[in-house]
Amino acid sequence: MSVIYLLISISILVAVGFFIAFILAIKTGQYDDDYTPSVRILFDDELIESKVITPKVERKE
Repeated sequence: MSVIYLLISISILVAVGFFIAFILAIKTGQYDDDYTPSVRILFDDELIESKVITPKVERKE
């Protein structure tokens, strides 16, 4: 039973460590993207036209 307590405490410490690393990465601006918005206007948006195939039904009258 003491092994479970040890594993839970280690996993909580690892999770807190990853959370602190994530917060520091956000505060230092690692996830900021300054380049893409200035270049996005230079590229045309390509519209993909989906071809809808409709079967032709011939009626004999």
